[in-house]
Amino acid sequence: MGITKTTVTLLGPTKRTKVELIVDTSSILTWVRSDRLRRLSFKPRREKDFHTIEGRILRRKTGPATIRYDGAEADVEVVFGENKDVEVLGVTALENLGFQVDPVSTQLRRSSILAL
Repeated sequence: MGITKTTVTLLGPTKRTKVELIVDTSSILTWVRSDRLRRLSFKPRREKDFHTIEGRILRRKTGPATIRYDGAEADVEVVFGENKDVEVLGVTALENLGFQVDPVSTQLRRSSILAL
């Protein structure tokens, strides 16, 4: 499967901006550079530890942000990434927005939420 990228809109209280993110279904949370989030007046609320594939532990701040994609909008927890961190759209945001990655076309497509 190839790399899927998409452009989402981050909706701050008074400003908005479009950002291209790599879609990463193995990432639970969405990662966006801290400077970009702060310019939109998003504020971190907590810190979390993240384990890397190399076995390192990264401590990053997280907080809520509003994301819009293709007419859908969701409030999701995002990681306030550092400049060297890759910006990704994680699976929680995808599910909250109501999308999934089509494994054949590698494009995002609408999905329904399963009620259990």
